[in-house]
Amino acid sequence: MKTLKGPGIFLAQFLGDTAPFNKLESMAQWASGLGYKGLQIPTSSPAIFDLEKCAQSQTYADEITGMLGKYGLSVTELSTHLQGQLVAVHPAYDSLFDGFAPLALHGKPKERQAWAVEQVKLAAKASQRLGLKAHATFSGALAWPYLYPWPQRPAGLVEEAFAELGRRWKPILNAFEDAGVDCCYEIHPGEDLHDGATFERFLDEVGGHKRANILFDPSHFVLQQLDYLSYIDIYHERIKMFHVKDAEFNPNGRSGVYGGYQSWVDRPGRFRSLGDGQVDFKGIFSKLAQYNYEGWAVLEWECCLKHPEDGAREGAPFIRDHIIRVTEKAFDDFAGSGASKESLRNLMGITPH
Repeated sequence: MKTLKGPGIFLAQFLGDTAPFNKLESMAQWASGLGYKGLQIPTSSPAIFDLEKCAQSQTYADEITGMLGKYGLSVTELSTHLQGQLVAVHPAYDSLFDGFAPLALHGKPKERQAWAVEQVKLAAKASQRLGLKAHATFSGALAWPYLYPWPQRPAGLVEEAFAELGRRWKPILNAFEDAGVDCCYEIHPGEDLHDGATFERFLDEVGGHKRANILFDPSHFVLQQLDYLSYIDIYHERIKMFHVKDAEFNPNGRSGVYGGYQSWVDRPGRFRSLGDGQVDFKGIFSKLAQYNYEGWAVLEWECCLKHPEDGAREGAPFIRDHIIRVTEKAFDDFAGSGASKESLRNLMGITPH
């Protein structure tokens, strides 16, 4: 067994226009000071990280790893959550998702999609140059508006949506195969890959592609009321990334899973800072140790109540204290008899041939 790595922190929710959150090096210094060992870097902000340059230049990649090394940090993974979302966009969301793309592509869904595909492929190459094994992204969604079947979905709609999703992603997955990097989809409401059943549908469409893997985030399963510990049992071979994020679900007589269009503060299902929610992290870290997960444990801070800097400060020791240093021997080795094969056969009354 291997001990997982951590604590890491996803930088996306902390980016800003003022120091230390406006430059990668100052964020690195800040995160290191809090006790983090790794940074998960979003690739949608050129001011922080130049994706195209990293894909093309080993020198730039080495400069990034060298700079982080000064602060005792590594890159855990790169993220193309925003670009991956644009690989598949239902027309109902076109104008809303334009904000994830360069201004020149607004109102041009086909050009925007082509740009997004190229961005994710660049991330495969950039990850390779950084020596990374996994990459974080979203699948996008074509069927999501039809989640609750009223009016009844036309026969074949879901099947065609996933067939198209597979057609769009398979060339990207092949680029990840060429780079030797796993493409990990965050299983997330709003994406067509939002639970186990939908991930399996997608796998079928991409021929079980070995680079199609999972970013496991239990908070999204709490809000769906899905058994996240059993999820690990079922899909552990595909879980290559882990977002450590807390959540709570407190249904009442006014609203439940769907949230009643209320603000995050008023919903029954809410994201919380680590330790403030209901996620069984002891159970999760135990399961990941049991199944020999060897990736990173990365804080993704999202909370409707607590200040992000307080969440970040509390997150590093929370993760560190949950990491299980796996044992190198069985607890009862001291009582081993050291019996020979012959004595074992004698114990069972097996006579020599």
